[in-house]
Amino acid sequence: MFTLIRDNQLNIMLILCGACGVLAFLLFHTGFMSKSRKWILILMELIALFLLWFDRLAYVYAGNPGYKGYIMVRVSNFMVFFLTSAVVFGFDLYLTDWLKNEGKMTTIPKRLTIVMAISTAGMVLAVISAFTGLYYYFDETNLYHRGRGFLIAYIIPVICPLILYTVIHQYRKVFGRLIFISMVLYIYVPIACGILQIFTYGISIVNMSMVAVSISLFIFTYLDINNTVKHAHEIEIRNMRGEQERMQRLFDQTAMALVNTIENKDEYLRGSSVRIAEYAKRITRINGKSEEDCEKVYYAALLHDVGLIGIPDSVIRGDADPMVHEIEMMRQIPVMGAKILSSITEYPYLSIGAHYCYERYNGTGYPEGLRGEEIPETARIIAVADAYVKMTSRRRHRDASPAYIARERFIRGAGEEYDPVFAKIMVKIIDMDGDVQIQESVSDVDENTELICDEYRDHVLTGIPIDENVKRIRFECTTMASDPRAFSEPSIVLFDSNDRRVHTDEKTISEYHYLEYGEIWFDDHMISTAVRKAEVTGLIRTETSGGIMDGGIRTYEIVAGRFEDHIKLSMTGPYYTKEIIIVLPDSSKSSYIGLTGEHCRIAGISVEPTGETVKPGDIPKIAQQISYTDHMESDLKNIQIDRTRSASTQGIKIRDRLRIVFHTMSLPEADLVWHCPYVVVFTSGDGTVGGPDYYEYNMIKLNGEDQGSCEFCRNRFVMKKKEEFPGWDKWKRRNKKGVECEVTVVRRGNRIFITTENMGIYIESTSVILNDPDAVYIALTGDQVALTDIRVYNE
Repeated sequence: MFTLIRDNQLNIMLILCGACGVLAFLLFHTGFMSKSRKWILILMELIALFLLWFDRLAYVYAGNPGYKGYIMVRVSNFMVFFLTSAVVFGFDLYLTDWLKNEGKMTTIPKRLTIVMAISTAGMVLAVISAFTGLYYYFDETNLYHRGRGFLIAYIIPVICPLILYTVIHQYRKVFGRLIFISMVLYIYVPIACGILQIFTYGISIVNMSMVAVSISLFIFTYLDINNTVKHAHEIEIRNMRGEQERMQRLFDQTAMALVNTIENKDEYLRGSSVRIAEYAKRITRINGKSEEDCEKVYYAALLHDVGLIGIPDSVIRGDADPMVHEIEMMRQIPVMGAKILSSITEYPYLSIGAHYCYERYNGTGYPEGLRGEEIPETARIIAVADAYVKMTSRRRHRDASPAYIARERFIRGAGEEYDPVFAKIMVKIIDMDGDVQIQESVSDVDENTELICDEYRDHVLTGIPIDENVKRIRFECTTMASDPRAFSEPSIVLFDSNDRRVHTDEKTISEYHYLEYGEIWFDDHMISTAVRKAEVTGLIRTETSGGIMDGGIRTYEIVAGRFEDHIKLSMTGPYYTKEIIIVLPDSSKSSYIGLTGEHCRIAGISVEPTGETVKPGDIPKIAQQISYTDHMESDLKNIQIDRTRSASTQGIKIRDRLRIVFHTMSLPEADLVWHCPYVVVFTSGDGTVGGPDYYEYNMIKLNGEDQGSCEFCRNRFVMKKKEEFPGWDKWKRRNKKGVECEVTVVRRGNRIFITTENMGIYIESTSVILNDPDAVYIALTGDQVALTDIRVYNE
């Protein structure tokens, strides 16, 4: 090891000198430490640089008999011994500065003064030694030799650092971990090397170690400052975030105070602003905007109706048919709102959202009658969210519209009243929320659910769906009749409704397409209204009241299942058991059971699947199914789709190019624009929709909707309304009468192009399939539609 150092020490010295020079240059341009410490460190690095530089020159000119060698060996050796004490002097200054600044000490320990005096004395002795030979002398060939007092030169580099260490140890809490480590290294590494130096003549390991620890002192100081700055930065960031959060809370509270002021004008407005803001934010996020943009739209939507503050309460709570001047006053809401919010200059989007949110895409809005993309994007988003919340919220003069009605209005109004992009996103949100609601099965009814029925049907439980998955409904019933002779029994209402609730007034019956099939009691009574046929296939009266528990609690059970248009109910009560088969008007109808009763309390309601599925033949047919497919049959079998995608054609393998021509007719009960044919692009093991290894790439509704891209497919969709488009009302009427449709499909590699036109609705779709299926198929399906005379032309 020592041999390696001896052979390469001149190069090592040169490298260390260069490092010290670079660090001194960097320190000169450093601005992140105090001026005094910077100059002390520069001094220490320069001392270390010249110490090692002159030590190297001493080795280079050692034994040089010339005049230059004579001068250089004497000057360089003098500087080495002089600067060795100067190193201790510089470190003493560094430690003193640290205690004064970080330690906040006004009185410096005497030990530091003593070390400063000793190191100064050491520099004086170096001068004396140069003339007396105390530490060293030279022979006639200019070779260096140790003098009689050579060991005195090592007292200062050993004793002084030990004294300094006592100060460091005493005040160690003043120093950070990295600084403490660097100071300990600065003291003990040269001491250890000084002891070795006594036994290793010809190697300047002390000087090299002193330079190395000087470099490490800078590095550790830099790291310590870096940690300090980082910690201060983190504190500053936390403080800034805390301040931002406080400002955000203040802004939220101020905004909500304004919202509450507005909504207190009319109880029917309460909560609507937040709902509008949340929907607007969802639309913005789905549209691919940043979270910052989403927040901006949220607050703009939250405050978009702030102009209501300037509208008299009498106008807001006025009649359903307002006077002309009241209408004109309401049209000033966006103008007043923009004026109020314009004072918030930091957030100009608030004023913009309020001012333009009542503009309409076709230019029929107000206050300026802007058209299309002339309307700011934020306002176009708010307009869609605002319309949805207003449609689906109860107001003073009307009930809330169901979500599907709002969905239809957005489809009809896309590109007219609403921005087509944001209207389409709103439709997707309605579909997503609808899926969630469907998944919230009534089988999760809380067993503690309680239904109090005084007069007959004054309360009816939300409908429990009847489908091919057989359900068992259980509950308990106790009488509430004051007269023991009064009738006190539960019953069920069998019905169809888009919101799964029983309705009695004409407006909601029409709005929710409510249809009541009948009422059934747990005895031999039944009233059928809108069913094609009902038949009791089993009625047994029990001899005892075995179904009555202690305390007069009676237990009841219903087992319900359905296949196509036939429903089978098995009902068990304390006095009767019976089985009923009911035939619905057609297979497109949904069916629900609503629990109710008279003078009774129903509790402990549970709905559980039995695990059984109704299959063909499980329910005896008591009436022929109504079919609308009694037409010509061509290449594919005619199908009737009673509910959304309840049936589909066999898949047609897509090769190069094909045309599918068919006749479509919406069913009599169809009344929505999406009650029309759909086209499905998919892959499966047997070429059927829903078959083994099924994966769906695209689904296109011929009213101009698509499902968008998915994991293994990127879909580009274009829908245009041509001049011959008759309007949605006529479009639906013509579909009910029956029309011819044609779908063209072209495949080029992994791209599939689909085009079709249905009474002015032109659709163009491009699907890029990202995986590699064995085969890709196309099939026809739909919602409440009959597809007949299906012809396939491979071209």
